[in-house]
Amino acid sequence: MDQDFEKSTEQAAAFQKIWVDSVSKMMQAAFTITPNSPPPEVLRQIRSGIFQALAGSWDEFMRSPQFLEGMKQWMESAINFRKISNDFMSKVRNEMQAPSRDDVDTLMVNIRHIEKRLLDRVDELASQVSQLNQHLQARKNGRAAPKRKPPLSSAANRSRKGGSRTQKAGAV
Repeated sequence: MDQDFEKSTEQAAAFQKIWVDSVSKMMQAAFTITPNSPPPEVLRQIRSGIFQALAGSWDEFMRSPQFLEGMKQWMESAINFRKISNDFMSKVRNEMQAPSRDDVDTLMVNIRHIEKRLLDRVDELASQVSQLNQHLQARKNGRAAPKRKPPLSSAANRSRKGGSRTQKAGAV
């Protein structure tokens, strides 16, 4: 614990040094005016000097090891807080017997899979209907039916190959 306090004290001293340097640079910039300048030009010089001093001090501040270490610790704390809150909410949902995010995600994946299978089957049926319409149109026009027959469903294939199991059992 003494090490943490000592480290914090060192970081505070480093930040204080950066800020004191920054303020002194701004003061130097404000008072380095060229004599015999018109007042608006003097104000522009002061503003420019202050902005340059601020830009330099902020650049130095944000690149300082103390600032970078502080940001690293802050990010790690934020990540740990997020993990702890997610775990807590998962436990709450579990205790309430509510679905978790993983449950909902799994359900969505399954629904998408079912939807894809249904759409594939609808596409197959649409092509079969199209082929049947062509076949009927050819018959209607008096032409010979095309040689290609529409694909049969698996139930129709079983009945063609000797009937289904129930039909075979009834025939005995």
